[in-house]
Amino acid sequence: MRRQFHNIICATDFSAYADMTLAYGVAMAKRFDANLYICHVVDLPTVSAYGEAVFDPIEYQQRFMETSRREIDNLLGDVNVKYQPLVTIGNTTDEISRLAEEYIADLVITATHGRSGLKRFFLGSVTERLMRTLPCPLLVLRGSEEFTGDSGPRRFPFHKILVGCDFSEDSNLALEYTLNMAQEFESELHLVHVVEPSGYRDLFKLPPESGEKFKEDLYDMIKEKLNSLVPEDALSWIKLKTALLVGKPYAELIRYAEINDIDLISVGIRGHGMVEEILVGSTTDRVIRQSPCPVLSVCPK
Repeated sequence: MRRQFHNIICATDFSAYADMTLAYGVAMAKRFDANLYICHVVDLPTVSAYGEAVFDPIEYQQRFMETSRREIDNLLGDVNVKYQPLVTIGNTTDEISRLAEEYIADLVITATHGRSGLKRFFLGSVTERLMRTLPCPLLVLRGSEEFTGDSGPRRFPFHKILVGCDFSEDSNLALEYTLNMAQEFESELHLVHVVEPSGYRDLFKLPPESGEKFKEDLYDMIKEKLNSLVPEDALSWIKLKTALLVGKPYAELIRYAEINDIDLISVGIRGHGMVEEILVGSTTDRVIRQSPCPVLSVCPK
C-alpha cells in the first residue's frame, strides 16, 4: 500500500538551520504537489529567545505571533509553493503534535538543533517525544546537514534510501512510506536487516554444534524475506539492494549509510520483530543523532 503526501508540516524555530529545514519542506511539497504548513511555536516563558522579558504574556502574545508570521513570509519569499503559516503558543511537542492531527499531516519535518538559548526547542528529548506522539512520520534533519542555498538541499531528491527492516509491523509501515518516495525519485532502495548474535542464539536455542550450515540457511532465509517485502511491480521503477549485517543495529545502519552514501534512512520506532530491540527506543534516537543524512522515523498511531 503506497502512502501519499498531501499535507506537510515544516517546523521552524528561526535558527541558523531554518533555511535548511524550510528547503526540504518546499522541495517535498513541490515534488508531491502537497500543501505546506510552516509551523512555529512561541514559548513565552523563554526570555532569551525573543530578547526581552515577558511580564504580561497576554499583552505580548499577539505581537509575538504577528512577528513570527512575518518572519515566515520573509523566509519563504516568492517561493512557488502553496504554504500557510501556523503560529501557536505553548509546549513545542504538544503543539506540533496537535497541529499535525488537526491538519491531517502526512509528514512533519524538523531539525535536531534549535536556536542558541532556546533549550527546549528541537533538542534531544523534544525530537524523541515528537517521534512517539506524532500521528504521521517525522523527517529529522541534523544540524550539520549541508545546505546549498538556491540549489536546494544537498540530499534531495533521495536517490539512495536505506530502510532498517526487522520484519515487524512497525518497520513494514516505515517501508510503506518509503516506497512512495522511492517510486517518485526512482531511488536505489537498500533493505538492511541487522543480526544481533545474542538475540538469535536465544531465539533459536542453538546447540553448540550448530555451525556454518545454520548461518548460511539463516542468511538465505533473511535475504529471501527482505526481497519479498517489495512488490514485484515496484522493481520496474526502483533498484533493490538487500543486506544482512551483524552487530549493534544503530552502529551498523550508520556505517552502511556512510559507506554507501545513503541520502535517507527510514526506520520504524518500536521495532519488536524477529529480534527484540532491533530498532527500539534509543536505537532510533542514536541513528538520528549520528546519521550522515536525514532520517525518516515512522511510528504507528
